[in-house]
Amino acid sequence: MPRDLPEWINDRRRDLGDRVRDLRIRADYTQEHFAEITGIDRRTLQRIECGESDPRYGHLLRIAAALDVRVSVLVD
Repeated sequence: MPRDLPEWINDRRRDLGDRVRDLRIRADYTQEHFAEITGIDRRTLQRIECGESDPRYGHLLRIAAALDVRVSVLVD
């Protein structure tokens, strides 16, 4: 992943990660349990929540389904 991305992209990644983390915690899921129910590796989820990676669309769909929200709630 390129490190020379514009700051606004990094800001959006962090916003997405914060939303995922907040919704996961509100749903009372640990990262480990959330990884199990989404089928996404825990380290991948951790990187998404920290704003360190761009999640695949399929991951966003799984995360949204597990949290019972629309993908737009995560990326808005």
